[in-house]
Amino acid sequence: MSPLQDYDQLETYRRLGQLVEEYGFSRVHNAIEKAAEFLFERQTEAGDFRGIYGRQYTPNYTGGILELLVKTGYGQDPRVEKAFRWLLNVRQKDGGWAIPFRTSKAQFTSRATHHAIRAEEPLEPDLTRPSSAMVTGIVLRAFAAHERHRRSLAAHRAADLLHPRFFKRDTYIDRGTPEYWERVTFPFWFTDIVSALDSLSKLEPKPVFNAKVAQALLWLRGRQTKSGLFELNLLKTGDPMLRYWESLAVCRVLLRYQS
Repeated sequence: MSPLQDYDQLETYRRLGQLVEEYGFSRVHNAIEKAAEFLFERQTEAGDFRGIYGRQYTPNYTGGILELLVKTGYGQDPRVEKAFRWLLNVRQKDGGWAIPFRTSKAQFTSRATHHAIRAEEPLEPDLTRPSSAMVTGIVLRAFAAHERHRRSLAAHRAADLLHPRFFKRDTYIDRGTPEYWERVTFPFWFTDIVSALDSLSKLEPKPVFNAKVAQALLWLRGRQTKSGLFELNLLKTGDPMLRYWESLAVCRVLLRYQS
């Protein structure tokens, strides 16, 4: 990782996800409050969390961090609302999100990422370019976690963009093959079929359900073994408990769609 990238912010986000999603920690715990304040120190005046991509805008990491801050009890914090406003302001014209420096044709290669991170100023987005399913799925997790924003038109518009792209390649190179939908992990990181369904199932007034969602649910049910666990392609195999956590995440999704 480049010295220009904020590795401490990235790892704080990663560890916060484990404490929140696996152990149910919230802001009443001193460690969570300290971690949240550390992340808020990385929030810019505009409202986004910046540093993981150097000086570049990061709707994906801003959305991921925002999701966890909401889940820890910061949903009514004005700094959280400021981040939501920033996300709404940087949407692509189609209503989804993309990594801004990716929307330039010059940034379609992995080598371009190296140069973008070293740029002295953030590269402005081309909002006319299509959104990324990967980034839209991550940002949607933050909206789905929030009691008010999960009801918003913006959340449902993003959902309408996300489910038609199930099991298809992304617009941009970061998730350039359809197989990435089947590569899952927990706590959620990138967008995969389980994390996407989890968000869609939380939207209100009712969970998003259509033919594409039904196809994805059928795909998941077809991967349940005789033991009851789900046999999925796990990205991080070093954690022996991951298959249990992922199976629990699938069960939660299925339960919401049955209620």
